Amino acid sequence: MPGSPAAPGSTDRGAREPVAPPPAAEAPPAAEPPGAGGRDERGGRSRLISALWPPRVTRAQLVVALLLFGLGLGLAIQVSSTSDNSALRGARQEDLVRILDELDDRTQRLEDEKTRLEKQRSELESSSDQAEEARKQTQEKERQLGILAGTVAAEGPGITLSVGDPTGAVESDMLLDAIQELRAAGAEAIQVNGVRVVADSYFTGSGDDMRIDGTQVAAPYVFKVIGKPEDLEPALNIPGGVVQTLEKEQATATVERSAKIVVDALRPAKRPDYAQSSSQ
Repeated sequence: MPGSPAAPGSTDRGAREPVAPPPAAEAPPAAEPPGAGGRDERGGRSRLISALWPPRVTRAQLVVALLLFGLGLGLAIQVSSTSDNSALRGARQEDLVRILDELDDRTQRLEDEKTRLEKQRSELESSSDQAEEARKQTQEKERQLGILAGTVAAEGPGITLSVGDPTGAVESDMLLDAIQELRAAGAEAIQVNGVRVVADSYFTGSGDDMRIDGTQVAAPYVFKVIGKPEDLEPALNIPGGVVQTLEKEQATATVERSAKIVVDALRPAKRPDYAQSSSQ
C-alpha cells in the first residue's frame, strides 16, 4: 500500500547499498641499491681491522711482557742445564739408595771422630796422671799421622782395585779421580803398584809412561786401600763414577773386598828446612 512503511527486514531491491572499495594492495618493499650490503660488510671489517692493528700497547704492558719473557727464558735454561749436567740422571733407584747410604756413613764417621776427640779430652781432664795420659795420646797421634804421611806401614780391612789397560787409553787424571773418590769415601791408606799415595802425591803421563810422584808404573794398576769396604766399593761403582768411566775407555776395573789389606810401601820422612816447632 502506498505510503505504508516497509516491513522490518525487508529490502528495497531497487535501492543499492553502497559498496566499500577493495583494499589497496600493499606496496612491495623498496629494493636495496645494488652493492649496499657489501659496502656495509667491508666497512665493518675495515673498522675491526683498524681497531686491532696496529696494536695499541702501553708502556706498562710492554714492560710486563719483557719481564715474563725473561723469566720464562731463564727457567728454561736452568731446567735444561740441570737435566743435562746431572750426574745421577737416569740412575736406578737402588743406586740412589746406595749413594744416600754412603752419605749417611760419612756423616757417621764424622760423628765418631767427634766422639773420640771428646773422649780424649775427658780422659785428659780426669786422669790422675795427666802427663802419662798425654804421652800415650801423643804416641797414638804420631802413629796416625805417620799412616797418613806414609812413613809407617798399615794394615786393616779394605779393598783392592785392579785396573787393566789393554789399549793404553787410561790417562793420569782417571787414576787421580779414583784416588779422590776413595779419599772421599774414607780411605785411610792407599798404595798403587808399590808407591805410597799421600796428600801431596801427583799423577802424570799416560799409557806406557804413567808416573806417580815421578815413579813410573805400568798396567795393571793395583790399588790397595785400607778403609771400610762397605763405603769404598759403592763409591767406585756409582753411576758415572770411576768404574764406568774406565770401562768407557775399554779398560777393565775389578773391586774386591778384603778383611786384611797390607799397605807397606813407605815414604821417607821429610825434615822441614825452615819451619820449627813453636811449642815451648
